[in-house]
Amino acid sequence: MPCAQGALASAGTRPVRRDPLKGDEIRKLESYLKKTFRGSDIEVRALPRKNDTAEVYVSDEFAGLISKDTEEGELSYHFTMTILDIDIE
Repeated sequence: MPCAQGALASAGTRPVRRDPLKGDEIRKLESYLKKTFRGSDIEVRALPRKNDTAEVYVSDEFAGLISKDTEEGELSYHFTMTILDIDIE
C-alpha cells in the first residue's frame, strides 16, 4: 500500500504522519526536558535536513533524538536515547 508523502507505514499498522517540528515546539520540548531532568544542561537542536526530528544534547554531548508523530489525529513526541555498553562500564 503506498504511503502519502510525509507518512510512514509498516505491515499491519496504520500510517504515522511525520509533521515538521516548529521552532516553538522545539523550545517547549527543551523546557519540558529541562524541567523533567532537573538541573541538566539540555539543548534541543533542529536538524537541517530532517524537519520532523531534533537532536538532544546534554552538556554539549549528543544524548538522543526527538521525533514528532501524528497518528489518527493525536500528536506525540518520541525521545530515543542510545546508551553504548562502554558508557555504562
